[in-house]
Amino acid sequence: MNVSSVYAQCAMCRATVENNVSNGETTIGAGLNTGILYLLVTPYLLAMVIGFLWYRNAKKRRTKFVFHGDKF
Repeated sequence: MNVSSVYAQCAMCRATVENNVSNGETTIGAGLNTGILYLLVTPYLLAMVIGFLWYRNAKKRRTKFVFHGDKF
């Protein structure tokens, strides 16, 4: 396994972080990490909201067609 294939960070982001860390600023790295986590969580959160709305809508539709006292 090639060691350079393990790093999956764009060259521009890496250069910015290295430059700021060498100058004593560490806040840009924390900001990048927060942005990465935001981009990671957003699709999962969107999928969960859509799934919940779909489940709730299906549950409402299912209760609408149930006949009380009748056997299928």
